[in-house]
Amino acid sequence: MNSSKSDLPSRLLLNLEPWRNAAHWRIAFSGGLDSTVLLHLLAHLVKTESLPPLCAVHIHHGLQAAADAWPQHCQSVCDALGVQLLIERVTVQAGASLERAARDARYAVFGSLTQANDVLLTGQHRDDQAETLLFRLLRGAGVRGLSGMPTRRPVGQGTLVRPLLEISRAELEAYAQAHQLRWIEDPSNEDRQFSRNYLRHQVMPLLTGRWPQAQASMVRSAAHLREAQGLLDELAQIDLAQAATAHEFEWLGLPSLELAPLAALSAARQRNAISHWLEPSTQLPDSDHWSGWTDLCAAAHDASPVWRLAEGELHRSAGRVWWLSGNWLRTPVIGADWQAPSSALRLADNGRVMFSGQAPSGPLQIRYRQGGEVMHLADRGHRDLKRLLNERAVPGFVRGRLPLLFRGDELLAVANLPGLDGPVQGGWILHWLPTDEDQGLS
Repeated sequence: MNSSKSDLPSRLLLNLEPWRNAAHWRIAFSGGLDSTVLLHLLAHLVKTESLPPLCAVHIHHGLQAAADAWPQHCQSVCDALGVQLLIERVTVQAGASLERAARDARYAVFGSLTQANDVLLTGQHRDDQAETLLFRLLRGAGVRGLSGMPTRRPVGQGTLVRPLLEISRAELEAYAQAHQLRWIEDPSNEDRQFSRNYLRHQVMPLLTGRWPQAQASMVRSAAHLREAQGLLDELAQIDLAQAATAHEFEWLGLPSLELAPLAALSAARQRNAISHWLEPSTQLPDSDHWSGWTDLCAAAHDASPVWRLAEGELHRSAGRVWWLSGNWLRTPVIGADWQAPSSALRLADNGRVMFSGQAPSGPLQIRYRQGGEVMHLADRGHRDLKRLLNERAVPGFVRGRLPLLFRGDELLAVANLPGLDGPVQGGWILHWLPTDEDQGLS
């Protein structure tokens, strides 16, 4: 591959062609080699090409004394190139992985700055991609992880783009030296207690010493795995479409799937579909820790199994699997007096209720099922609420938070269940909007 300094601008421009009409190009500028070359290339291209406005963003983590001088260095570079610089200071939360905590803090800022139709450009290169693949391989990653860093992905309301992924660090160094660029050498990059640094300084030189094309081959493998992941995603969409059937509890606003079509698939295909479905909402376990899903599928017909995950729970009920998070995992307050039934009543951690039609008279209260409730039906006499809920196959996780309208000790209505949500002769109906939260996975 040609590493001449004149070749890099055209290759970069080609890689950025899909985003030429973006509102802004924001460059993640650490001051290191990669981002310095990226910034220099773009600052010169914008003079001859019609490109979006450029802005550099430097994140100051304050993790080491040497870093205090970096914002001033970045400012001087940007001043010389005529590019606006935004300096953001962050506090890194202490934890098991300082690398991960710093990255999370950094990308939280990038996400907040990247608006609709904005592009955030980062300087990761081919060597970084090879290190990522090897690092994830050693951690036992699956196909998605071994796909490496994607060329693009969402960030904030816009898009993160890595336009240098096919370019080696040696090419970037050659460009920097040819243009007499100055960049920051982060002392922590030499600290081999960090896994990536160990791979970079100890392992990669051995591999490339024996196989000079090792990095290029690893990056090519990552591209093959990205293609394989794309096929797995397509298969998941086909399988999920079969399970995304209509049901009578759509008003819950909860993501759910019919279990039978999923259960008919092979175990691997089940995991692929469920992973694809849940990935936007929660961290998933590795392939060795899916016993929760197996138990959920294998539980007795009348059971209500739950699989607890990092950011929520998967419930099985009424022949479906349901994703619950947020307020759905909190126990609602026992009851609330309805002082003004002409307007909606907001329920703690449980959405709100309202009447259509003329509200019934008397002191009204919303309560939740405690057990033993009885309701009088005009055509059937007194009936246990538990039996009425069973007849309608109300999902188990809903029953304890289904709003019940009482006047004194009399159960007048059960929200949202036809035939139980108001008097037979009409006049009013009790409506429940279960949550104001965005449950995702819609």
